[in-house]
Amino acid sequence: MSALPLPAVPYDRTAIRPDWADLPPDLRATIEDRLGSPVTGARTAGGGFTRGFAAVLDTAAGEPVFVKAASLIGQPDLCHWYAREAAVTAVLPPRLRVPRPRWTLTTADHFVICLDAVDGGRMPTLPWVPAELDATLTAYATVADALREPPAELVALGLSGLAGVAHTDLSWWREIAAGREPVPAVSAGTLDRLPELVRLEALLPGYAATGTVIHNDLRLDNVLIDRVGDAWFCDWNWVCFGPAWFDVAGLLVTAYASGLDADRFFATHPAAAEAPPHALDATLAAMSGYWLCRAASGPTGASPHVRTHEQWSGEMALAWLARRQGWR
Repeated sequence: MSALPLPAVPYDRTAIRPDWADLPPDLRATIEDRLGSPVTGARTAGGGFTRGFAAVLDTAAGEPVFVKAASLIGQPDLCHWYAREAAVTAVLPPRLRVPRPRWTLTTADHFVICLDAVDGGRMPTLPWVPAELDATLTAYATVADALREPPAELVALGLSGLAGVAHTDLSWWREIAAGREPVPAVSAGTLDRLPELVRLEALLPGYAATGTVIHNDLRLDNVLIDRVGDAWFCDWNWVCFGPAWFDVAGLLVTAYASGLDADRFFATHPAAAEAPPHALDATLAAMSGYWLCRAASGPTGASPHVRTHEQWSGEMALAWLARRQGWR
């Protein structure tokens, strides 16, 4: 299979963020004071779709750190997400490759989180380089195994369940069929398959009921490849109860778009060993409807590239599903 069209904007350039020099002077001074050393350089993160500050900071002490900051007044949701990320990553099992929080602070009307910087960390290449995809899938197998029985400290944070989310927020084809949502930008052939899409996405809530925990936002731009080629996972603020194969299916949408054998990768991954027969198709149906409807929902205060990401992701998930179902 050949690679499909890639997003118009590479994932390492989707973010619209302030640089270190753009932050208020009193905020920068407080961060430096907490670091215990002046900042000598800053590399702003290019990936992601929020407008919060996020950068690797080099200090005179010689040890880089990764710092995020958001306005308590203008970005309260983002502050909540950063606080959630700090709480979750602090209690994830130690053997997982996850940037750990060093500290948080509230100052100058901002919430700040400081995490370990991943040595040489960079986003994987798209189209996927097979070695980087292998490293990511191998690392996620460790995550899935570790969270099969999640630590009590993680559960105590209060986690939602993918089963409920799937019923309320991942059933867009049902809403379209009922006339409660407008038809997104899809082909006439796709609309001919609307009953099948509704049927497939309706399987997901029942499949998703489990006591295991997942990342729930596992995509290429939430992966970092370190200097030796190992994969790390970041942005854990959407963690929830759910089956690990759901994370694998979502990640592999970009592998399918890269022209790789995504079906084989899913079928042979340890996290998919106990997946129901239609788990992958149910996930692709649910995620394609979610992404395509989100893409059509109009302007957003996040990155202007998020709608392009959603449209492309929805099209790729739908194309993969159509090929698996023999719809073309």
